[in-house]
Amino acid sequence: MKYTPIAIICSAALISACSDQPTYQKIEGQTMGTSYHISYQHPDGVDAKAIQASIDQRLQAINISMSTYMDDSTISKFNRLPSATPIQIDADFAKVLADSQSIYQASNQAFDPTVYPLVELWGFGKQMSVERLQSPPNADEIAKAKAVIGLDKVLVNGQSIQKTVDGVGLDFSAIAKGYAVDVIAQTLKDSYGITNYMVEIGGEVATLGQNDKGKPWTLAVDAPVADSSVKTRDTITTLTQPKDGSLHIATSGNYRNSVEYEGVRYSHTINPVTGNPVADGAPSITVLHDSVALADGWATALTAMPYADALATANREGIQALFIIENSNKTGFDIVKTDAMQQKFPN
Repeated sequence: MKYTPIAIICSAALISACSDQPTYQKIEGQTMGTSYHISYQHPDGVDAKAIQASIDQRLQAINISMSTYMDDSTISKFNRLPSATPIQIDADFAKVLADSQSIYQASNQAFDPTVYPLVELWGFGKQMSVERLQSPPNADEIAKAKAVIGLDKVLVNGQSIQKTVDGVGLDFSAIAKGYAVDVIAQTLKDSYGITNYMVEIGGEVATLGQNDKGKPWTLAVDAPVADSSVKTRDTITTLTQPKDGSLHIATSGNYRNSVEYEGVRYSHTINPVTGNPVADGAPSITVLHDSVALADGWATALTAMPYADALATANREGIQALFIIENSNKTGFDIVKTDAMQQKFPN
């Protein structure tokens, strides 16, 4: 589950272009159970409605492929199938599954789109509750749930997939929004030659070029304050896109979906390896990567680990990550960068 911890800083606006100049267009809407915001320099001779239609068409195609809210989506159909029954998948589905498999392997299975049976077992599907921590599932219940999770139980054969065990299901919510950002950014570039844009879906962001002030885009990262909301957010740091470059960024955090029990804060995120909620993980993790999909998936993978393990994994894999953790006095927050992030943003 993702919140929206990133804001685009342009004067006083949060996620928008910086002025009302007609050369920059803004598009907002709803998709994938969240909102999207797009700002771009409008090319001459192109109908803005055509650009909007292209964006809507691609987003709809991704939803039809991977939305667990749609009964007739490809992913929903797959989740209902018995084992050893193949189903054809489209190119979008195949790319997200391939990215998921790469993160699954590199993260030692911390990122696992089949993990939902464990989330449901712990009662964290929609809302955290301390009651389940007071009376947790026993070892047999956890083992039973773990028997139907594992991305290695999903086999790919060309453009079809099948599961090896009944009950295995996929949920790409931790990577699909990032993928959709990549797709829309690519549509703006390839179909319309747009090279100055910001695309944001559910807090995952891609930027390229300049905003309408002629400046690189600047992204603000929220402080992980437990009782904060989108309206009461506080900025803890900012990341400015390299001049004439791009940013592909995602942030994952637990502080708005966690509970404290016996002095330990537990996340709504379940560690697929242990079968337990994550305890003492970093409250907020921001990842930069070659694509927003990979940034999105890696942010989730690192959130599914205790902080020390996450930092070690990110450094081992060369991930550009920024961890926000409680300081030793528990009076505020410290920012810890991986080696790769420090090289990218030394200040």
